[in-house]
Amino acid sequence: QVQLVESGGGLVQAGDSLRLSCAVPGRTVNSYIMGWFRQAPGKDREFVAAIYYSGGRTDYADSVKGRFNITISRDNAKATVYLQMNSLKPEDTAVYYCAAGLYWSRDYGRYNYWGQGTQVTVSS
Repeated sequence: QVQLVESGGGLVQAGDSLRLSCAVPGRTVNSYIMGWFRQAPGKDREFVAAIYYSGGRTDYADSVKGRFNITISRDNAKATVYLQMNSLKPEDTAVYYCAAGLYWSRDYGRYNYWGQGTQVTVSS
């Protein structure tokens, strides 16, 4: 079992920035493809970003790539993956989940392990 621990969520105002962290304690995080997903109330879980094992390849959902400056990164030495989000908008309000898997995919069904989620609320 792989444990993922997210942190960094909170209540911010529109235009603010947040950096979410996902720690994978006790594991070699570079053994997994890491992804971030989000789920707003009443909506399906949505892909946000993913990063390859070594960090040399990234992918972002079209819905976020053009709207705000977002960067996924990983520090394998710290066994942590980050999601930097800038220029947040109220529609970014959701629970953000970190996930780990073995396949390069935007499909949440292809990820094997999930964190508990961290709430991001953006007020107008």
